Amino acid sequence: MAEQPEQPQIYLITPPEIELSSFPQRLAAVLDSQPVACVRLALATRDEDRLARAADACREVTHARDIALVIDNHLMLVERLGLDGVHLTDGARSVRAARKELGADAIVGAFCGTSRHDGMTAGEAGADYVSFGPVGTTALGDGSVAGREVFEWWSQMIELPVVAEGALDAPLMAELAPVTDFFGVGEEIWSTEDPAAALGDLVAAMG
Repeated sequence: MAEQPEQPQIYLITPPEIELSSFPQRLAAVLDSQPVACVRLALATRDEDRLARAADACREVTHARDIALVIDNHLMLVERLGLDGVHLTDGARSVRAARKELGADAIVGAFCGTSRHDGMTAGEAGADYVSFGPVGTTALGDGSVAGREVFEWWSQMIELPVVAEGALDAPLMAELAPVTDFFGVGEEIWSTEDPAAALGDLVAAMG
């Protein structure tokens, strides 16, 4: 079994909508406030032009700080936009194809909801990490929650890195810190006045 890192790393998720005139500065301020392992461009739009402009703006900020930038689902845009990989939201289904398309060096991650089986299948298919969630209560989705037992089991049985995401708060971060490798933090901070300060509060809660 792999040793757990002393403290989980932050995996930053963009809001579903961003204002290109201001978001790069907000992103830079957050990245300069705390160590961040990776940033995920998770926009709601499917418009390729908007995605490309957002990716260019975010990539400038992340790559200047030597931080990887991945995109939700849009496999065909990864190489075109000079991104570091893809985050797949359909569990294990597309992992093998994504790995084949992007090659060994790209980051391929898979969101697996609350399904350990999906997580294991994604790992076997070549994912670099899996994420489970939501870990907190949210109006989105079907009401199921990825509880501590999912992460506890994963950290004991599986070496592949795991991300806890979705409706995080300080008590949940404290509870899950011993059993996860990354926290996927997004709307929890972007919906506040000062995202950098909000992230600082969550990081402090890890103990």
